[in-house]
Amino acid sequence: MKITGFTFIRNAILYDYPIVEAIRSILPICEHVVVAVGHSEDETLELIQGIGDPKIKIVETVWDDDLREGGKVLAAETNKAFDAISADSDWCVYVQGDEVFHEDGLENLKLAMQENLGDKNVDGLLLKYRHFYGSYDYVGNSRRWYRREVRVIRNDKRIRSYKDAQGFRKEAKKLRVKLVEAYVHHYGWVRHPEAQQSKVRNFNRYWHSDAVVEARYPVYDVFDYSQIDSLERYTGEHPAVIRERIKRMNWQFSFDASKHRVGLKERVSRWVERVSGIRIGEYRNYELIDNSAKQNYCH
Repeated sequence: MKITGFTFIRNAILYDYPIVEAIRSILPICEHVVVAVGHSEDETLELIQGIGDPKIKIVETVWDDDLREGGKVLAAETNKAFDAISADSDWCVYVQGDEVFHEDGLENLKLAMQENLGDKNVDGLLLKYRHFYGSYDYVGNSRRWYRREVRVIRNDKRIRSYKDAQGFRKEAKKLRVKLVEAYVHHYGWVRHPEAQQSKVRNFNRYWHSDAVVEARYPVYDVFDYSQIDSLERYTGEHPAVIRERIKRMNWQFSFDASKHRVGLKERVSRWVERVSGIRIGEYRNYELIDNSAKQNYCH
């Protein structure tokens, strides 16, 4: 069984993306990792080259900045990296530039890939998420954050990145996937408030016109992290590859978790999810296959 990772990135230094940690988090289970590096305004290419791992294959790309509607350019860049994966790979592990796989789940992922290798009914694997916000000490716990997403897919080029590259489709249909006890840490809302403000304005240019961005996201010196509905303190361990970055954190953020701002609908939904594990009305970017018999890699 051959496993290849893939990702894309542009202006990683300018907008403080933890892309090096993202790539390093999947290297242990991959024979190769394809990185589509877009033409950048900083030294992103040199940053990726500086990782110095022979497993990494760099594909230099140019982003089509006219693909603004719905973040289509992000899917286009994802597909460029995916298409550069050789035909002899069986599974492909996708990581975005602000995501880090936790090492505690890597063996479960490998086992799930091995056990489902011959089952063509399984298009991919579903991972669990922790979304960090403001600092490395708090995670989002409201419905605005998705719980799971597909991050392992078969090397089937009928599979395409979907919309803004959050998920995938195969011939316009949702992928059939199995859930694995493995976590991805999403750090897209954790950076210095100045860098976060720049990132938010720039990132929204891949969805909206300049006029819309200027109207909705005015120029401020720093991002206001206080405008969040609900968080809870994270007491677990972060992935090993990002701990050095965490030590370099140079801003302050705190949140009183007892003073969340959520309505009755949110509170009822949380209670149901806590009791049953079901999130009412959850958007699923996939078709979940029951894998209750596979307790060895998901519980």
